[in-house]
Amino acid sequence: MKNSNHNIYITGAERGSGKSVIMLAMMEMLSGHSDNVGFFRPIILSSDTLTGDKKDELIELISHRYHLPWSYESMYGCTDTEARRLISDENYDELLKRILDKYHKLQSQCDHVICVGSDYKGNESFFEFDFNAQVANNLGCLLMPVIQGSSRTNQQIIDAFAGLNHDIKENKAKLLAVVVNGVDSRQINDLRIYFAKKDNSAFPVYVVASEPSLEKPSIGDILRELNARLLSDNIDTLNHQIDNYKVAAMLVPDFLQHLKQGDLIITPGDRSDIILASLMAFHSKNYPQISGLLLTGKQEPAPQVKLLIDGLGELPFSVLSVNTDTFTTTINITQVHAQLHAKNERKIATALALVEDSINMQTLKQRLLTTDTQSVTPLMFEYKLLQRAKTNSQHIVLPEGEEDRILKAAEILLLRGAVTLTLLGNKENIEQKILSMGLQLQAINIIDPQISELRELFAETYYELRKHKDVSYEMSYDLMLDVSYFGTMMVHLGYADGMVSGSVHTTQNTIRPAFEIIKTRADTSIVSSVFFMCLADRVLVYGDCAVNPNPDATQLADIAISSADTASMFNISPRIAMLSYSTGESGKGEAVEKVRQAVKIAKKLRPELILEGPMQYDAAVDYGVGNTKLPGSQVAGQANVLIFPDLNTGNNTYKAVQRSSGAIAIGPILQGLNKPVNDLSRGCTVTDIVNTVVITAIQAQESK
Repeated sequence: MKNSNHNIYITGAERGSGKSVIMLAMMEMLSGHSDNVGFFRPIILSSDTLTGDKKDELIELISHRYHLPWSYESMYGCTDTEARRLISDENYDELLKRILDKYHKLQSQCDHVICVGSDYKGNESFFEFDFNAQVANNLGCLLMPVIQGSSRTNQQIIDAFAGLNHDIKENKAKLLAVVVNGVDSRQINDLRIYFAKKDNSAFPVYVVASEPSLEKPSIGDILRELNARLLSDNIDTLNHQIDNYKVAAMLVPDFLQHLKQGDLIITPGDRSDIILASLMAFHSKNYPQISGLLLTGKQEPAPQVKLLIDGLGELPFSVLSVNTDTFTTTINITQVHAQLHAKNERKIATALALVEDSINMQTLKQRLLTTDTQSVTPLMFEYKLLQRAKTNSQHIVLPEGEEDRILKAAEILLLRGAVTLTLLGNKENIEQKILSMGLQLQAINIIDPQISELRELFAETYYELRKHKDVSYEMSYDLMLDVSYFGTMMVHLGYADGMVSGSVHTTQNTIRPAFEIIKTRADTSIVSSVFFMCLADRVLVYGDCAVNPNPDATQLADIAISSADTASMFNISPRIAMLSYSTGESGKGEAVEKVRQAVKIAKKLRPELILEGPMQYDAAVDYGVGNTKLPGSQVAGQANVLIFPDLNTGNNTYKAVQRSSGAIAIGPILQGLNKPVNDLSRGCTVTDIVNTVVITAIQAQESK
């Protein structure tokens, strides 16, 4: 998968920002850097919102101008109608997942992707920036918001920027730059001085001047927006700029008296006198040249007049026709806004020159290529896990096959094609539950340990492993009725690649068989666990919160190393904080000394790891606190792997964070075993089960 940190998400901070101009300049910049640039919109207007058979204008513009090879459907997430339905059904996460799925399918084929946010339309627009910021975070793109500067004083622009800055911080968005677009040229210098003096070192603020010609619609805009008919043949005239609208309901002498350069003449289709006067005026050096003629009322010129016009050859301006009357047409025209179109080279050249004069493209490109978002949202994390599991499907055994949540999770996993599954339990009971719950699990593999032909083999194997502990064959045979032991033996002997249990069994029921049968890896001194803590804007790794009550310094170092390796396995670049009640050299006492010793041991064993401690939790995760207490640290304020000094601290902390912040806690994930076995909380949700099974499958991939 390509590096998503090199992708841009452009969105308006409000209505009328002119983001399409900025989009075009960014596309031009990246196209000069690579010939494999993609374009994506998370939400587009649905066909019932658009008139005729129109498609999204920005997708059409970019596709045609840059000859993109991808289908129209692959360049957007979903329609606004679909989005509203999902939100009203309280399926907001499903909406984000759909967008994420389609985006990654496109992204995998591109060096860079330009994303352009949703349009500010309807009653939801108040929250639209928040939505776009969340989508940008989940896509892993750098955000580039555009503030509307037209018809605003400098103070109003500064106030709008302050509001945007607040929203950026609230959404924890990673910024490429902020653009203030369409500013009066007389205000430019003062604004640039203000933003240059302001301490905005985290991101640049660019001010782009207004250009009246970009704000004026063309004849082509009228044709498309009013769903008009083109009566003339010269399509080149569709790019004519409209400077004014003129309703011609008067006599010809009065009409000529009011003509101005660039007028669009609006007149009923049966006004042959106005039509002919417009043609003659265009060719007369005594009158200004109009931009076009719009005929209203579903009427066309008389046949004799049409014959006369046809004999003139190619017309110097466009003639359009609409069904609506003159009054309605005039009202409709006021709603038409200027758009950029692929065939309007003059307007495109004007837009590119304007933006390129205001933004140092070389500096911006360098910032894009070197800025790392360093953020993994829960949705990104879950999506990448699922895709990774699907690349090499593993066989996972679920001992609690008669539990409703397990069955629901199994259906999701099989429908997504993530794994192959075996359920343990009474086959008749499981099949009855599947039927009564209406699940699509008719083809799933079910084994009843009580009647399975594998029971004797498993009992014999367990007896050989444990006879030195005075375990008899008869005891082993009886023990294989326990689904946890049966499932663990399936993993040990290669009948399954991993096991997940614990939704109705205790942690000891789940992990004791693994300790006895699968055992610890040769390169690990202790089996430990981590939780993946999925916060709103990042995923943290907590260890050990489930297995070891009071590890000594050597064991704590081993837990840190194992946790770092687990983080790396799941594409989290580990920055490890060894936690204690004090930071740096300030604290004394046995507990903090244990952490200091563990840090030394871990660094000696794995000097390449970015690992520091002792460190308090706030110094580890809050950049401001970390920079104050440990200035210059590579970990403080940036830690994503947090190692707790004992089980009491770790277990209480993960539960406090989970319950008070709404974080999703995936785990405990066991590390250090020869083959993967993982435990569930008895209060786990279906989503928890799905995530844990997927993680187990990836561990199985890695263990091979």
